[in-house]
Amino acid sequence: MWVIDLQEKLLPVIPSGNAVVEQTMRLIEAAALVEVPHAATLQYPQGLGGLVHPLGDVCDFVEEKRDFSATVCRAAIEDWSKQARDQIVITGVETHVCVLQTVLDLIAEGFAPFVVAEAVASRHGRDHEIAMQRMQAAGATITTVESVLFEWLGTSEHPQFKAISQLVKKRR
Repeated sequence: MWVIDLQEKLLPVIPSGNAVVEQTMRLIEAAALVEVPHAATLQYPQGLGGLVHPLGDVCDFVEEKRDFSATVCRAAIEDWSKQARDQIVITGVETHVCVLQTVLDLIAEGFAPFVVAEAVASRHGRDHEIAMQRMQAAGATITTVESVLFEWLGTSEHPQFKAISQLVKKRR
């Protein structure tokens, strides 16, 4: 799972920014339960700040970048490749800039990005909508938090089923 640029100075200008952080937190909590690795990126943190609270407390692996695409941050990609993980769940901002360019680059590298619809956003709705359409047309899977949670489980017999079910109930 990759958290793209959920930063202190970016989120206040994103109308659904708080909801994106909330949904991303649910995904990170679930990822920890089912042992799915996650990483985060920061776009020019000197100007845009660090990860917003509470993400800064739970993201252990954070890479800085100046390019819009997070694929310049090779450590996470190389680690996931070594683990034979080709599916990458994507959350973050802004949908039409850093998220879009990251997803397009991941597809070009042979990865299968899963963009979580309620965990990505832009300042302007039209930019977000067009970017979502472009990513889907390029081959990304557009999904939801609950779909990801239950796909990670695979079965109600999974040892973390009850814990994940509690995360599902947290949805507002």
